[in-house]
Amino acid sequence: MDETSVVTCFLRNRGEVLLLKRSAEVGSYAGLWGGVAGHVGGESDDSADAAAREEIAEETGLLDACELARRGVTFEFTDEDLDTRWVVHPYLFDCERRDVDPNWETAETEWAHPTEILRRETVPQLWTSYSRVAPTVDAVAEDAERGSAILSVRALEVLRDRAGSFAARDSTDLEAGGWPALVAIAERLCEARPSMAAVPNRVDRAMAAAADDRTPAALEAAAREGIARAFRVDEDAAARAAEEIRDGTALTISRSGTVRAALPAADRVFVAESRPAREGVGVAEALAGDAEVTLHTDAAVAYVLATESVDALVVGADAVLPDGTVVNKTGTRPAALAADREDVPVYAVASTDKVRTDDAVRLEDGDPTAVYDGAADVSALNPTFDATPADLVSAILTERGALAPAEVSAVAEELRALSAWRE
Repeated sequence: MDETSVVTCFLRNRGEVLLLKRSAEVGSYAGLWGGVAGHVGGESDDSADAAAREEIAEETGLLDACELARRGVTFEFTDEDLDTRWVVHPYLFDCERRDVDPNWETAETEWAHPTEILRRETVPQLWTSYSRVAPTVDAVAEDAERGSAILSVRALEVLRDRAGSFAARDSTDLEAGGWPALVAIAERLCEARPSMAAVPNRVDRAMAAAADDRTPAALEAAAREGIARAFRVDEDAAARAAEEIRDGTALTISRSGTVRAALPAADRVFVAESRPAREGVGVAEALAGDAEVTLHTDAAVAYVLATESVDALVVGADAVLPDGTVVNKTGTRPAALAADREDVPVYAVASTDKVRTDDAVRLEDGDPTAVYDGAADVSALNPTFDATPADLVSAILTERGALAPAEVSAVAEELRALSAWRE
């Protein structure tokens, strides 16, 4: 029996993955749906990595738009008909675009929710491959790189995938037993990131939409709609912020995807480097072609606000309390204080899903060794978030428009009603 190593790559965009229908010209599994796939030339992980990127370039033309999100655990299976033992290396890449340029191996392409794999004629073990790279509750809880907007989408992806897995089995017994299991997963997701209000709020919205039917199929549909809605409202909030800062000069701190989408509207942007992870550096680099960009230290925020003609301090939010207090990356509060001193308006850009339903300030701490890992008897403090009082915030820029801090409590009441499924 032959043993063949292959890569199976999933390209993800806006919560959906790219599926490719294999053409009649390929040597195996013609006419079946799969991911981007191809043979691995060597036995090392580096060989598999190289093969994954080569196949993405050849089969989609999207390599320049792709960033590795996750390598899955390799697995094996045997196809007796082909007398082959396949060794599969699964990959997940986040992709910025959808303009696929397929080669001769592909007859048809489609961006689809991954659970569609369970309903189509696919190459063997395609769902297994996806499961090895799919988002998980633990991944949502442990991700220290991404903001609350994208992590809330990942939480909805977890719900969708698990609900879709139950629903696709089409068993009355599983339908009856699947709902309690999904409730347990939803509860874990709601507790995964205490400081990030969008995660429980978006999970609550999906669970509330499915609560009448209480079936996996209903929750899968609700999670799919929740994913589409999440991108839509975040983009609307970014558009509102763009109008506020258009042709002006803005200063920002940390990395918010929603803020990042708005900043190209400004003529000039000052970016604090945001230690210790220095995620501001990536923001500055990404903006370099869109505006005049100046990167500076966090300690220079007050100096920049005092000496430059800054029109607005624009920040993201991991949570907004009912009283308008903004929880965001550490450094936001002193920046807001400095902006207040210089009469510079402070805008927090966030969809209303980031409003907390209670007034608890839940903060997170980062790894203290990121601040100091030397041998001296020195302790290190690395708070990830701080809380900026409402009286320092000019407005919350949302998909509904600009909300004064005092208007946030009404949004909190709406969101509170969505959590009734937990009772």
